[in-house]
Amino acid sequence: MTNISIIAFDGTRFDIAAQDGSTVMENAVRNSVPGIDAECGGACACATCHVYVDDAWTEKTGQPSAMEEDMLDFAVDVRPTSRLSCQIKVGPALDGLIVHVPERQG
Repeated sequence: MTNISIIAFDGTRFDIAAQDGSTVMENAVRNSVPGIDAECGGACACATCHVYVDDAWTEKTGQPSAMEEDMLDFAVDVRPTSRLSCQIKVGPALDGLIVHVPERQG
């Protein structure tokens, strides 16, 4: 298990023991994190699981793929640290990961 933290827009912190190999989005949905709609179920076909990766974690989570970048075009208030949480795989290297949920999804 890998510990991740998802900070909702209202500041509520969700500390989650996530199964390795799952995605940040799957864990957000399982834990009823508000603001993660995940309309496409993790297929990278929408932007409703948009998050901001905490600055300290951007190198470890890596850059979005071309397909993810295309989907981020549909997100609201995209920033340099924006990612789709369905595309961030949880594993030991991300133990302690922090992501923030934007005010609204695209």
